[in-house]
Amino acid sequence: METHRILVKPVISEASIKEMESNKYVFVVDKHANKKDIAKAVKESFGVDVLSVQTRIIKGRSRRMLRKRGRVALGPSKKATVKIGKDQKITIFESKK
Repeated sequence: METHRILVKPVISEASIKEMESNKYVFVVDKHANKKDIAKAVKESFGVDVLSVQTRIIKGRSRRMLRKRGRVALGPSKKATVKIGKDQKITIFESKK
């Protein structure tokens, strides 16, 4: 699998920001990517040492659309929590103060 297609986007939420204190970062990844592919993609993209990868599948849900007065189905997705080496950071998650 191509490494630039594995990492879809970073997840920035209160829970993921709290996990950054313990060197854990959360990404939405391709549904077919395995843990080895995710670790390789993070290492190549950000130049950090990956210690562990945890994945979970988020089931699909439906969302109400106001103008159409109907529902739209959102498909399932996959998230990965990546733990990196001590004293390393991924700069994409850092806020500008």
